[in-house]
Amino acid sequence: MLRALAVDDERPSLEELLYLLHADPRVGSAEGAGDATEALRRINRALESGPGGPEAIDVVFLDIQMPGLDGLDLARLLTGFARPPLVVFVTAHEDFAVQAFDLKAVDYVLKPVRKERLAEAVRRAAELRGTAPRIPVSEPDPDHIPVELGGVTRFVAVDDITHVEAQGDYARLHTDKGSHLVRIPLSTLEERWRSRGFVRIHRRHLVALRHIGELRLDAGTVSVLVGSEELQVSRRHTRELRDLLMRRP
Repeated sequence: MLRALAVDDERPSLEELLYLLHADPRVGSAEGAGDATEALRRINRALESGPGGPEAIDVVFLDIQMPGLDGLDLARLLTGFARPPLVVFVTAHEDFAVQAFDLKAVDYVLKPVRKERLAEAVRRAAELRGTAPRIPVSEPDPDHIPVELGGVTRFVAVDDITHVEAQGDYARLHTDKGSHLVRIPLSTLEERWRSRGFVRIHRRHLVALRHIGELRLDAGTVSVLVGSEELQVSRRHTRELRDLLMRRP
């Protein structure tokens, strides 16, 4: 059973998060802290009591934007501990996801928090702490990919994705209507979508062949035009890309 600490300076958000955590059968206990400073004192007591102690904490559900010491600051401090608790960020802002990954966060949950989405974060934490068996999940829909926007899950058609940009262990999916951040490495999407006409053109970019409008050569530099955006092609991928474009129907 996970022992959780929820941290949020907004009381209604904290109470809602604690309510959802208490309702999850994998969570044995859940306490709240109104700011990062209070949370740090609570975590220090937990570490002093040891992993089997009465005040131990397995995972911290952490808001980011708080007065004084914010969630990212607290997470950075925890990386210096010998046995820190796991961290799940719970925030209304998508912009900090890459920084969260750099700090080895287990998950990044957007507000307003949905029960199903929080349950997925709890599952990941439980598996990492070894308190729950892995549960097989159904195969993903090959034609769509789920993305989160403001606490709502939407399904983006793979055919609408023009290119994908690597951002650490995350990937930013670009479409004509905007972009979405997903927690999937670019290498995974490259393997999954190779048969759908996506090709790696750079260590940071995966492009849908059907959305390439131009191949440009300028002073030995190769680039492609995808919509209105020009993307550089690395030398190691240039020949393969040219061959694929020549064979493209």
